[in-house]
Amino acid sequence: RAFERDKDDLREMGVPLRVETVPGTDPPQTGYRIPRDEYYLRDPGLEPDELAALHLAASTVGLDGDHGLGGLWKLGGALGGDGGGGEVEPLGRLPADAAVAVAFQAVAERRPLTFRYRGEARTVDPYRLDFQLGRWYLTGFDHLRGEERNFRFDRIEGELAAGRPRAFERPQGAVPGVERASWQLGEGEPVVADLLVDADHAALARHELGEAAVTEERADGSVRFSVGVTNRAGFRAVVLGHLDHAEILGPPELRDDLVAWLRALVAP
Repeated sequence: RAFERDKDDLREMGVPLRVETVPGTDPPQTGYRIPRDEYYLRDPGLEPDELAALHLAASTVGLDGDHGLGGLWKLGGALGGDGGGGEVEPLGRLPADAAVAVAFQAVAERRPLTFRYRGEARTVDPYRLDFQLGRWYLTGFDHLRGEERNFRFDRIEGELAAGRPRAFERPQGAVPGVERASWQLGEGEPVVADLLVDADHAALARHELGEAAVTEERADGSVRFSVGVTNRAGFRAVVLGHLDHAEILGPPELRDDLVAWLRALVAP
């Protein structure tokens, strides 16, 4: 019974088991085999400089609970090949929890994910994970909406449940992930900000907000922008980054939000 459970566990994890005749047995006996070409990692043939780059990445950015060096050993060992490279304290660390681990496995093994998001049951074919501005995001095909969607992990309700492996095909080519600006990374009610930036900071604001956001170029060199906002804290950070070189012309609710935040900051 334990052996049967072990086989079921392996298959559930996506490990291919083949029942075959054991060579040289008489009478013939059957056994189990894991085909190397269907499961084991192919040697990528990394050059020393490529291994060094992987070592740097694994050493300087750590995932909570795992520095990634175990995977590095499988690809060719620590830098120098003699284990003398040692570990260094990561310069940065990515937060991780059980849901992130489930999603990583689902992306790698093409397992559909089911979960609740904003009060609705979702089934998603996961394509990729992104970490941006301190948060994890999942990108995949949302069966409820019938299109690709992004999901913020801290808004997922309850646990993630993964389906069987190799249940869907990924799109051909690269799948774009979360590439939105900080003022767009939110689920708030959308509002269009009218922002004026003076000549000294106009070039910087153009680069930051994009040429498509420009609505007026004034004779004094100042530039007016129209910016769609769903994350007010992110937009507030952009405005404050320009100090007194930027002014929110409207709507009043955005101006009031900034004033209230500043007053709370200096309140005793």
